[in-house]
Amino acid sequence: MATEDENSLRTVFSRNRASAIISVFCICSVLSSCAAARPSNLGVREGRLAPCPASPNCVSSQAPDAGHRIEPLPFTGSPAEALARLAGIVGLLPRAAVITRSDGYLHAEFTSLLFRFIDDMEFLVDDTAKVIHVRSASRMGYSDLGVNRKRVEEIRLRWLEPHPSP
Repeated sequence: MATEDENSLRTVFSRNRASAIISVFCICSVLSSCAAARPSNLGVREGRLAPCPASPNCVSSQAPDAGHRIEPLPFTGSPAEALARLAGIVGLLPRAAVITRSDGYLHAEFTSLLFRFIDDMEFLVDDTAKVIHVRSASRMGYSDLGVNRKRVEEIRLRWLEPHPSP
């Protein structure tokens, strides 16, 4: 039979566990709601994608510094064919949604599994250089632990796989 002290300790631990669970849920809810606001700097301005912020949670093929720089995707054929193929690749990735697809530009959102953070990935076709510029950035936080870079490289691997001619 449990003593009064043991019962008291069980009650305290039970209350602390419930408080911790509620606190984690509230924090996750607040963070998730903050992640929902779409940045105003998305899109093409003066023929370029937005520059990366100083934080390491962004990569771009148009970045001048090595920390943010990532290589663009090479392409052959027409820009429309390239974007159609790219949209197909993005659509196969988990928790991805193509948001905008227009002449020479594609914007997709990727949602993290656990906390529902959203990363924005943009592609801009440069038909003259025959490359597709890419920018991928987290909407919030400072570090993304390399997630954006890894995702771009995963897309690159799929992009470089042989595919049937149209």
